[in-house]
Amino acid sequence: MAEYKLLLPSMGEGVMEATIITWLFNEGDSVKEDDSVVEIATDKVDSDVPTPVSGKIVKILKQKDEVAKVGEAIAILEIEGEGGNTASEEVKTETPAAAPDADTLKTIEEPLKVAASNVEFSGDLYLSPLVKSIAQQENISEAELKTIKGSGLEGRITKEDILAYVANRGNQPQQAAPVQQTVSAPAPVSAPAATITAAAGDEIIPMDRMRKIIAENMVKAKQIAPHVTSFIETDVTNVVKWRNKNKALFEKREGEKLTFMPIFVKAVVKAIQDFPMINVSVSGENIIKKKNINIGMATALPDGNLIVPVIKNADQLSLSGLAKAINDLAYRARNKKLRPEDTQGATYTISNVGSFGNLMGTPIIPQPQVAILAIGAIVKKPAVLETKDGDVIAIRNLMFMSHSYDHRVVDGSLGGMMLKHVHDYLENWDLNTEI
Repeated sequence: MAEYKLLLPSMGEGVMEATIITWLFNEGDSVKEDDSVVEIATDKVDSDVPTPVSGKIVKILKQKDEVAKVGEAIAILEIEGEGGNTASEEVKTETPAAAPDADTLKTIEEPLKVAASNVEFSGDLYLSPLVKSIAQQENISEAELKTIKGSGLEGRITKEDILAYVANRGNQPQQAAPVQQTVSAPAPVSAPAATITAAAGDEIIPMDRMRKIIAENMVKAKQIAPHVTSFIETDVTNVVKWRNKNKALFEKREGEKLTFMPIFVKAVVKAIQDFPMINVSVSGENIIKKKNINIGMATALPDGNLIVPVIKNADQLSLSGLAKAINDLAYRARNKKLRPEDTQGATYTISNVGSFGNLMGTPIIPQPQVAILAIGAIVKKPAVLETKDGDVIAIRNLMFMSHSYDHRVVDGSLGGMMLKHVHDYLENWDLNTEI
């Protein structure tokens, strides 16, 4: 028998640690290869960690609510055979090819030393990348950080701790009301704390972790990007006819449902190819033009929260491929099966507000993207059609689209023309399109 260290796997660019939510097995339980053994949470998404080997869990190293770094052992398994993974495997590509010496291991185990342009930290404090980023953005000194009572493992400062500090920084103490209950609304980065008085009979519902993340990201997005929204009404009668003709055949052939979303994504991808400067990000005074077209797909979860899985390289997928990718991401999102990398790297986002019966909306641009499209409900309406024999009124399938864009880099002409091209591709959809 041998011991195998179950490591926290890499979860995509920028994700350096995760919080243990719950273990799905106990010490002494046997697990099979690819079994999900623990649920974890990052700032991006909740997901499961599978075991790459079969064996018995002999020791759980990271308990519920503890934080683990990528590459760190979170459990020890007893497996058949001789020799498990080694210490050098834990460090993965972060270590040299040769076996690390004592000094190297000592360096790896030391707290992360961080530096900022306006503040410097000695390394006495462990700061996660997210906490470090907030401290740098808010110009919080090390002396101030040492006054924050951390609620994380071994007193570490969590994101919630530093956001609460930012929210109350510089606030004067207020007199307590003897009868009424006072609640401080959680404030995202740079936002002043609002003091809300709860009246008798009001219910106080703490935000869950995902709602806090959504709140922080939405406020940040509105603070960073000056939003402009353009609207257009589109006749999607051909799209409706084509889907009605093909959905039964597609489901029989592929075992997948054919929704409208792959058609919308296809039209958006073609419009992005026409106007590649909509597929950009802003970095300081530079514009980064993205090579890949990765489409974020806003998805409502059963608990009322929102998540945005990403269709990677959408321009390289056929309609059939898009349908399968969309169905897979939507299913895994609603069943908490997304991996962290499934929510990263979007360059443009689509939000289908029509799925809630809404005609239109003014969507918030997710950072660091510069545009987002909201698609409204498809409604039958009387419309004026131009024919060779004159204008006629007919019943058509009409839909509003709303295009929000970042006016720092996207002017009305670009944002409007991009939207018009999506409109044209949908309105002129070929009824003979193959899937």
